[in-house]
Formats: sequence, C-alpha cells, structure tokens
Amino acid sequence: MQGCNFQLSSSRSPWLEPRMSSIGFQVATHSGYFLGGSGLCRLKCRVQCSQLWQSTSLVNNQKEEDKYSCIDQSTSYLHVQSLRNFPTEKLCGEVVMVRLDSAFLLGHLGPCTFSLERALLTIKYLYKARAKVIIVTSWDTTLQSNNPEVKSIDSFAEYLSSFLQVEVIPVDGGPGLTSFKKEEWVQNSIILFENLLNFRGEVANSNDFSQKLASGATIFVNDSFSLSHKILASTVGITRFCYASLAGFHFDEELTRLIKITDTTGRPYIAIVGGGNFLRKAPALRMLISLCDGLFFVGKLSFQIMKGLGMPVPSQFIERNAIMEALQIIQVARDRNVPIYYPTDLWCLNNDNCGTSGVTNSAGQLDGWTPADIGPSTLEKISSIIPLYKKILWIGSTKYDLAEEFSVGATQLGQILEKASFDSCEVILVGNAACNTLRRKTGSSSQCIELKNATVVWEFLKGRILPGIAALDKRYPYRIPWSTVFCDSTLPLVVDIGSGNGLFLFEMAKRYECSNFLGLEMNEKLVLRCLQGMALYEKRNLYFVSTNATSTFHSIVSSCPGRLSLVTIQCPNPDFNKEQNRWRMVRRMLVEAVADLLQTNGQVYLQSDVESVLLGMKEQFLSYGNGQLVVDGDDCGHRMENPFGVASDWERHVLARGAPMYRTMLRKV
Repeated sequence: MQGCNFQLSSSRSPWLEPRMSSIGFQVATHSGYFLGGSGLCRLKCRVQCSQLWQSTSLVNNQKEEDKYSCIDQSTSYLHVQSLRNFPTEKLCGEVVMVRLDSAFLLGHLGPCTFSLERALLTIKYLYKARAKVIIVTSWDTTLQSNNPEVKSIDSFAEYLSSFLQVEVIPVDGGPGLTSFKKEEWVQNSIILFENLLNFRGEVANSNDFSQKLASGATIFVNDSFSLSHKILASTVGITRFCYASLAGFHFDEELTRLIKITDTTGRPYIAIVGGGNFLRKAPALRMLISLCDGLFFVGKLSFQIMKGLGMPVPSQFIERNAIMEALQIIQVARDRNVPIYYPTDLWCLNNDNCGTSGVTNSAGQLDGWTPADIGPSTLEKISSIIPLYKKILWIGSTKYDLAEEFSVGATQLGQILEKASFDSCEVILVGNAACNTLRRKTGSSSQCIELKNATVVWEFLKGRILPGIAALDKRYPYRIPWSTVFCDSTLPLVVDIGSGNGLFLFEMAKRYECSNFLGLEMNEKLVLRCLQGMALYEKRNLYFVSTNATSTFHSIVSSCPGRLSLVTIQCPNPDFNKEQNRWRMVRRMLVEAVADLLQTNGQVYLQSDVESVLLGMKEQFLSYGNGQLVVDGDDCGHRMENPFGVASDWERHVLARGAPMYRTMLRKV
C-alpha cells in the first residue's frame, strides 16, 4: 500500500477517503458478479446507456422505471453534437470549415427568402463568434448555362457575399489552405473553396484528399443534410482530421424532423406512401408497417399491394420481383391488425387521345388508359379517415405520371393535410412532391413539418446508417437522474474512461465510500455485465454508462451535482500500425472537457503498459489543457507506483508477467 499512502496523504488529494477494512484487494471475489446465460440475455433490451440495478426486483422493473435511459441502438448515432450547444468562446480565432448545402441555395436563386436565411444562419453565427470561416460546397455544372451565379467560383463567391453581407474570397485550385496567404485573412473573414465536384477525391472519400481539405481547420460544421446518405470526403473523411465535428443549425433542424418520423408517441399514426419501385423500398415499407397504425398506398406502389390483395391489375403495372415482398407486408399488417388502404379511383389519360382525361375505377379495366393521379373518390376516402389519426406521414408522389398538369389529386391531398395540421394533427411531408404541392396551393407558411430530400428519409427508413450523420461527434441524449443513481449525488465524482469489465471501479467503490464512481465504456456487453454485478452490490456510489466518452464526457459529467475530482484513463488499446491512432481515445475535445470540469487540485491519472501510449496521452493533456494541467509531483520517469492500491485487470496481467507499467498523475491548477 506504499503507493496508496503516497497519493492519498497528499493535501492536494481530497477526492478519496479510504475506508478502514480488513478486506484486502482480491479481484477474484468479484468474479461472481459477471453472470452469463439467461440472466444477461434478459438485460439486453436494446439498451445503449446504463441503469442502476440494486436487486432482482429492480432489474425486472428497470425498463418501465428508467425509460429515459433506453436508446435504440439502430438510431443512437442520430444524437450528435451540434453547433448550438458548442461553447461560443471556443470558436473565437478557430478555423472552422462549413460544408454548405448549395442545392438549397441554388434552389432560391433570386431574392433572399426565410428558408435561405435559415440555411446561412450557421455561417453568420460563426462569423459573429469571430471564427475564421471556410466554406466548402459543390454545385452541378449543368446549372452554369442558365445561372450566371454559378458560372465560376468568383461569381458564386459574389453571390454568397450578397446574402451574407460579408466579402467572400474564392480560393482557386486544390483544396486546403496551402495556397492561401494567411495574412490576407486579416482583411477578409470568409473563404470559399473550389467546387468539390471538380475533384475525384471528393466522391471517393479519399483519405489524402480529406486531409488536404481539412488542412488548417480545427472544427468541422456540417450543414448539408441532403448529403447525409452519401460517403464523401467533405462530409465523412474530413471528420478524421478535425478535433470537433458538429451539426450546423440547418442540419440540426432537419435531423430533428427526421427523428420525428419514427417517434410513435403521437398515435394513432398513419403513413400515406407513394411513388414507385416497390422492391427497392420494401425494407422501408416494412419499417413503416411496424411503426404505423395504418398505411395508405398511392402512386405506383398501390398496384403492388392491390395485386397482393388479389385484385386484378394490368401486368404492365406489376413489378414481378416485388410480389413476395408485397405479400409479406400484407401479412405483417394482418398480424398487427393494421389497416391497409389503396386508391378506389384514378385520374387517367386516354392513350388514343392524349388530351382526354377521365376518372376510372382502380379495380376496373384500365386498358387504353394510363393512370395519372388519384381520383376524387380516393380523396374523399382519405379525408374521411384522416380525423381518426393524430399523426400523418406523407412520403412519395401520388401521381402515376410525371406531367405537371395532372397534379389535381396531389394538390387536393395537400389541402386535406393542411387542414389536418390546423386541427392539432402532426403532419410530416417528405419529398418535393409533397412539399411543393402544399406550398403551391396554400401560398403561405405551413404548420406541417417538411423534409424535402426524400432519398435521405427512404435510406433512414430502410434502417441504414446515414454516413454524414454517423461521422459527427455524439452527445449523450438523456439527463441521468443522479439522485436515483447515487445515494448522495453531491459527493466528489471519480470517472474511469474505458472502464472495461469494471473490476477496478468495483474495488475502488468498496474502499472509498466517500466518493461516487462512474465508469464510461463503449462496449455495451461489458456495461451490461457490470450492471448485473451491481445487483449484488449494496452501496449506491457506483454507476456505469455505455457511451463514447470522447465526445459525450462533457454532457454526462457536467450534469452531475458532485464536483469532478479524479479522471482515470488506463491502458487504451494501442494501434501499432498507425502511429497517430495509438492514443486515439484521448482527443482534444475530451481533454478540454476534462480540464473545464475538473475541480481545482483535481487530478488526471494516466496509465499504460506501452510507454509511447502514455507519452502520447500526457502530451495531449498538457497541450490542450489550456495551461490548467501540470504534472503532479515526481512521476519517477513514468515509473511511479499505483497510488490507489487497486489494480485494473490488465494491470494485474502485465505485472504478473514481470512487465512494467508506465504511469503519471496530472493536477489542475
């Protein structure tokens, strides 16, 4: 216990008060905590964060009592760090790269509109925060012939300047700041890089191109939500080279709308689904049938459902490979007692006389007619069932033909949904077909929630990870009720980052009852085992959370009433193939969060069996600690003794084979 006495007797270390006990440190005594088999299986209820388990009865009731802490793993990546919640003072003087959605801008060529102002809010906010802003974007070169604003990078920079009321300086040539003279930035606040579509590395998500693009930038802000489904260097690759990757204001707002699609708190919930290509959309349709309390198929998709229900449908309207998928969806609907609706009549074009149109029964003979849009009887049916639902999703076109003049049905559907939105019904419109039809008819702002990019939504509903969102830093989405987690939440807090199997914290919590202990671990299975072990643990001064502490540390720890007194990082996995990855857990964002939240004289304990890993972690903390962290005493050339008298599992393994451990202690001044 020599090392323990050395550290704990220090007047600068108030965070631990050892409890006198005859029980020695025996890791083996905890082996019974980590039960497998059916006990562990019961706990795997799609939980991403942890919950406190004190007894068997509490385990059984945990899902009901702690709904706040349950996160669906399939959508947990959607909880991202946003510019809105990033400390403004950390933006001043930083080089911030913004991925702008030019498609949104170019859709508003001409006078500035409210929606355009919203898209540019991110850049204006950064400029006001005195950040050095770089804009990267891309635009289709086919627009150049009709729109002089995008004829060249110079004209596009001038176009942006007119909206921002700030001079935008174009940088020709390759990406990055290598060709830009830094002294010019004193006079000019915003830089615009060349059209990214001119570089192959953009679409290929080239690592070299991403690194060049990010050169000189420290913070990345993605405000191009419409590209979330693509893997690009400017939305995915660049995040590897910036210490913080955030969602811009426009991106954050669109993401919030996307999440609302799968929010089923507003029931009954019906989806009006249109468009074509049933087979490609089948995974998304299966998702909707599991979420909604009713589905109304329109457009070409309705023919596949009608065929599956045994109705006569002309062969030219059937996707042969999609019949089995349609039957499966119908079966799921029957199992869940979910009604499926389809058009009762259609507006059709006469094949012999293109100028003739008429209304035809959808179950009747369509020979000689081409379906164009849903008919009046169908609209009456929709209008009659809408009041039965509290939430409505409309995604996909109602039309069977792309001709603009045959959009009567879609326009009238927009009117029906607009009225529903004013009757306390939540209405979500997805895609240009839905959004534009409504706006064209109403001519005013709507209470409906709009998402113009249908491709992103379809990919999301298919259950696929959206790369542009997944690449951003994550935040912890819920507030932990610390008064429930800990017996006394005001006690000093000790956080172990990468807590692994929890043996270190279990023993620390037993020995030092005058502190609270929190383990942050990415591996959910390990956290579940630790939680099951806590069912046998009497004291309430220990808690585990499954999370990526690198980006969520601040949001979790800042909400705890107890002051942060100690942070430990022990033996992060080294990557010997890539030198820059040897201490990848310790990034600038984590270091700054620790330095900000640590109390004065609070400590950071770093340990590894690989000396280069320890040196890398130590360098990161001293470099990005804003001068608040110093080496605490003499670490004996990184060969100091363990100051706690409690060894981690890996530490015991290393020492048992006679290898050295490298340690250092830092202190906040």
